Amino acid sequence: MASAKTEYGVASLDLGVTKALAGFIAGLRFADLPAPVVHEARRGVMDVIGCALAASRHPTIGILLDTFAATGSAPVARVLGQGGLRLGLLDAPVANGQMGHLLDFDDTHMGGVVLHTSSPLLSALLALAEHKPVSGRELIVAYVSGFEAGVRAGQGAPAHHDGGWHLTGTLGAIAAGAGAARLLGLDAQQTNHAIGIATTQAAGMQQNRGTMCKSFHAGKAAASGALAGLLAARGFNSSEEILEGKRGFTRIYSTVAVPERITEGLGERFELTRNGYKPYACGIVLHPLIDAMIALHGSARIPAEAVDRVELQVHPHAVKITGVDDPKSGLMSKFSINHSASVAYLDGTAGIAQYSDARARSADVLAFRPKVQVTTVESFGKDQAHATLVTTDGRRFEAPVAHASGTVANPMSDAALERKFLGNAGEALGAERAKRLAGAIWALDEVGDIRDLIALCV
Repeated sequence: MASAKTEYGVASLDLGVTKALAGFIAGLRFADLPAPVVHEARRGVMDVIGCALAASRHPTIGILLDTFAATGSAPVARVLGQGGLRLGLLDAPVANGQMGHLLDFDDTHMGGVVLHTSSPLLSALLALAEHKPVSGRELIVAYVSGFEAGVRAGQGAPAHHDGGWHLTGTLGAIAAGAGAARLLGLDAQQTNHAIGIATTQAAGMQQNRGTMCKSFHAGKAAASGALAGLLAARGFNSSEEILEGKRGFTRIYSTVAVPERITEGLGERFELTRNGYKPYACGIVLHPLIDAMIALHGSARIPAEAVDRVELQVHPHAVKITGVDDPKSGLMSKFSINHSASVAYLDGTAGIAQYSDARARSADVLAFRPKVQVTTVESFGKDQAHATLVTTDGRRFEAPVAHASGTVANPMSDAALERKFLGNAGEALGAERAKRLAGAIWALDEVGDIRDLIALCV
């Protein structure tokens, strides 16, 4: 009888994808970064710090910090917006990462993935910057490195989101691990191991949308990445094919695996330049319809009681991700088409206040929600929507949106991004300090020690 060759589940495929990514990250230098990439890094840092500061007084964070106080946490790394509070090197990233994502106001990459990269990634880097002092340029290189790893890992697993995973938890861990490796100055093999250690911790389920756990995913991803870098620096190893292997990320977290996409154009195309920034504090797929409803608020000027119905056309993804008809809380309302359309029309905006517990239960919002009728259009882009308002006397007003505000095709200007930041940071820090912090971030590549910038954030 002929013997069959055993094909072990982790037998090497020799594709070299994770190894190539790790080698690129370990060798990346600030001088390699085009000016637009550096500028986008400044924008990303500004946006996520502002979002974290805006969430620093949220009850969710109070529970988290009280728990860390009860369980004990070494005072090493500062927590943003908490008056100088320090937590352990793995606890601070949890707090800062959760704050960054808590209001669903943080940056979103939509180039083949829907990923809030910066909250987990930068939260890991800021903590490690207090463990190992680094310059602004070193932080930028680490940020760019982690961003590439997280987004590209997602592009190699295109059905990952369809499986119910929350990408900010899963891909965020990969991003944070790669960024941590670069910030700590690890060599190519150590970086490969750091990516493996982070990836094996990747978790987060979409079922937790609208709960405190959704933003907790970002915090845990940050901590997983920081831990991965610290372990790899001490010789802790992992598979060197964690992304492309037979039982690697792209094959077990997705029903479709195209690991070769991870290294396509690596070093030529920087994913950070395709990042998007949110003008509204809710799920990104709601933004096109919010733009349309705000446009109707300004143009139609029809009192709510004279509105018979609103006919919304959206991409199917919008319904798939945010189809909550009757949200009972502010966090849940961030994933409701009916709620977002209602507050956008009634208030003419969709900021933090529109997604509070109180606004989710307001009588005028509750009365307007049933008037919103939604249909999906397969041919629409994810950043596209069309709204038609029909009055009780039969008049019709239309508002088409080709590309939502804040997306790559309709980007947020530097001035608008700074206004968003000052609004987010001002309440936590005061207007004067928030303005000083904005100036420091715009000059991030000139900062000698990131701890000086962190000191402005508390």
